[in-house]
Amino acid sequence: MNIKKASQITGVPASTIRYYEKEHIIPAVDRNNSGVRDFDDHAIRRISFAKKMRDAGMEISTLKQYINLFDNVENSEDEQLALLVEQKRLMEEKRDKMQDAIDHLAHKIENFDTHMLKIEDELRTMKANKKERL
Repeated sequence: MNIKKASQITGVPASTIRYYEKEHIIPAVDRNNSGVRDFDDHAIRRISFAKKMRDAGMEISTLKQYINLFDNVENSEDEQLALLVEQKRLMEEKRDKMQDAIDHLAHKIENFDTHMLKIEDELRTMKANKKERL
């Protein structure tokens, strides 16, 4: 399939797919007789994997490191696993921080009329009083 179809299937812009190929995040893509890229299922799976990891915050350098270990280094299973475990830990940490922020906002929304407007008014008053003293 061509790059347009690969982009539609994976949700990754064609420019990003070309970048992934240039940076060896996906394997070199075969071209048909007309010179048009011809993506196979392996490339689609790799693009999808890269998208998921990037969406979750994995750095390009880490993604490249993992792909290099996976594709080119024999007996690198321990390194691959360690890298994946560390990335999972980092993602879980980010998720927990995000969940804490979501919970905080949900509390503010749920209590907006009964609590938040009162507190915000008090803070504005305190700020105005502080300015008057200066």
